[in-house]
Amino acid sequence: MTQEMARTFSRAFKLKAISRMDAGENVSALSRELEVKREILYRWRSQYRAGGEERLRERRGRPSVKEALAMEAARRPASEAADLAAARRQIADLERKIGRQQLDLDFFKGALRHIEASSPPSDRPGATASSPKSRR
Repeated sequence: MTQEMARTFSRAFKLKAISRMDAGENVSALSRELEVKREILYRWRSQYRAGGEERLRERRGRPSVKEALAMEAARRPASEAADLAAARRQIADLERKIGRQQLDLDFFKGALRHIEASSPPSDRPGATASSPKSRR
């Protein structure tokens, strides 16, 4: 029972393969030519798109502290941009809600003014201040 040795590829090799994929080359043909599984090529491309060159490590296993910090720094701008976009959407939603509330307030203020103007205050003691009956 022989165990195949895991191959490692340089970052430059991975970048060249990714650029060929992005240029529209047939991935199956590229996979056969480079002797790398298609799944691995797609994984490299998604890692590159997610975090740039820093995500394309040259060795297997757990990343060193330096590599981990570099990968985190590469991810940070994307997550900050997503957070900023979410905050802007929330601000726009809140501004719309405030606008609707202001319209409601204006409506009710106008209605109150109309009611107060239509019923004169009662001068008699104990009389109820109500609006006159509508005649239909």
